[in-house]
Amino acid sequence: MSRDLLVLTNQAYLSAEQTAAIVAGLNKVLGPVENWGAFCVANEIIDINRHKIITKTHLVKQILQDKPNKPFLFICNKN
Repeated sequence: MSRDLLVLTNQAYLSAEQTAAIVAGLNKVLGPVENWGAFCVANEIIDINRHKIITKTHLVKQILQDKPNKPFLFICNKN
């Protein structure tokens, strides 16, 4: 998976090996949590059309894949 990362440190200069180690560590931490399952657990769908809040993981995933641009469906983070 390719992603853009902004790494801020308090060191003036990092060698290529140090930068690679930091990015590898971030990929190791972010890899398991950046997936559909984790996203659907952490978010819910507010459906204004049907006056419902959908929290079931498989339904959230299905709605986001089948109807990504349907009006009045809002993704809300549970945090």
